[in-house]
Order: sequence, then C-alpha cells, then structure tokens
Amino acid sequence: MRQSEAPWGLNAMLLRLRLLVGSLVGGALLLLTVCLGAQNLENRPRLNLGVGSSAPLPTGFLLGIALACGVASGGTAVALLVGRSPEDDD
Repeated sequence: MRQSEAPWGLNAMLLRLRLLVGSLVGGALLLLTVCLGAQNLENRPRLNLGVGSSAPLPTGFLLGIALACGVASGGTAVALLVGRSPEDDD
C-alpha cells in the first residue's frame, strides 16, 4: 500500500456517510412526527429528575424522544463500525 492511500476505500467512506446521514434524517423525521402528534394531548405528567422536575410533557412525546435518540445513536454507531474487523483494533 502506498503512503498516500487511505487504509479504507472511498466506497467505505461513502457507505458510512450514507448510513450516518440516513440515521440522522430518520431520527429527525421521527422527532418531527412525534412533535406533531403530541400537540393535542391532555394528559401531561412531569418527570422527577432528582434535582427538579421537567416541564409537563405528554407521555407519548417522552417515549418518542427516547426512540428518536435511539435511532440516531444506533445509526451513528453502525456508521462508525461498518467495515471494521477485529484485526483492525490491534
């Protein structure tokens, strides 16, 4: 391998970029859908955070936020780890 070549190819970098952008866009669209769906809910409990409490938010909104964060963080982790083998950690 020449010194000017990267250890990964352009195809792998484009795949990682597509996975990263796709997961972030998917998480943002899920968050937008959750925000629009939580507009007219009447039951709005507060979360006790130990130090204080949160603003009154609908339960579905809180679950949707957790799901959107999970989609974005999981997709980001996959984008960072795709194409790696256990031998690369050495």
